[in-house]
Amino acid sequence: MPIDIVALVLLSALLHPLWNALLKKGGQPESGYLVLTFLIALFAGTHALIAGHDFGSILTVWPFYLASCAGQLIYGFFLVMTLRRGDLSAYYPIIRSSPALIVVFGFLVVGERYSPVLLGGIALVLVGGFLLQYRPGMRLLDDPKTLAFALLSMSGVAIYSLSDSEGVRRIPPSVMFFWVEATCLVGYLVLFRLMGEHSVRWTALFVWLRRPLGNTVAGVMAYVSYWLILEAYAQGGAVAAVTSVRQASIPISVLVGGVLLREGAVFRRLGASLLLAAGIVAIVLS
Repeated sequence: MPIDIVALVLLSALLHPLWNALLKKGGQPESGYLVLTFLIALFAGTHALIAGHDFGSILTVWPFYLASCAGQLIYGFFLVMTLRRGDLSAYYPIIRSSPALIVVFGFLVVGERYSPVLLGGIALVLVGGFLLQYRPGMRLLDDPKTLAFALLSMSGVAIYSLSDSEGVRRIPPSVMFFWVEATCLVGYLVLFRLMGEHSVRWTALFVWLRRPLGNTVAGVMAYVSYWLILEAYAQGGAVAAVTSVRQASIPISVLVGGVLLREGAVFRRLGASLLLAAGIVAIVLS
C-alpha cells in the first residue's frame, strides 16, 4: 500500500479512539452520539458544498449507501450500549476487530480456504480477546451482554467498511458521508426511542451547548477520522489492507482509556490488545 495512503489511515487510527473517549467521558452516550452524528453530517455537507460536489450522485451508488447506513446504525447503536456498560479499553479492541469477522464470513459463506499463517492470526485474535475480558477472581466472560453488544458493533464496522470502500470509488467521500450520517441521525433517534431511551429527543442535539468546546472537538475528530478512511479508499486503498493498518487504534484506545478515563489494568490490556492487533494484521496480510 502506498505510503501516502498508510499515512491517512494511521492518522485516522490516532484520532478515532480519542473521540470515543470524549464521548464516554461526557456522559449520556445516547445524546452525545446524536450530537456527534449531527456535527459529522454538518461538516460533511459543508465540505461537499465548498468543494462543489454533486449531492445527487448518491443515487448512483444507492446499494452501497443503504448497506453503509445499515452498518453505521448497527455499529453506532451497539457502540453506545457498550460504552454505557463497559470500559473503553476492554471493548474498543473487540469492536475494531472487523477484519476477523470478514475472514469468518469468507470461510463460512464464500468457501475460501486459508493458510496456516492466517489461522495463526485468528488464534491470536481469540487469545487477545479472551485476555481483554479476563479479570482475576472473576468468571470467564463475566459480562456476556456487554461482550455481545461489542461483537454486534464490530459486525456493523465490517458492513459499512465494505460498503464505503466501494461507494467512495464512484462518488466523492464527503457526499457519501453526508447522506449516510444524515440518514443515521434519524435512525439513531428512532432506535433509541424504540429501545426505551425516551429521554433522547431532538432537543438532545442542543446538549452540545453544555460542553460546546469538548463536543465540537469530538465532532471534528470523528469527521476527520472517518473522512481520512474514506479518502484512503477513494485513492485505491484495498479494504483489507486499510482495515489492517487501522488496527493501530487498538493499543491507542487502551492508553486513552487508562490515561483519560482512569480505567484499570492498562498494561495487561495493552499487551492483550497488541496481541489482538498482531493477529488481525496476520489475518489480513496472509
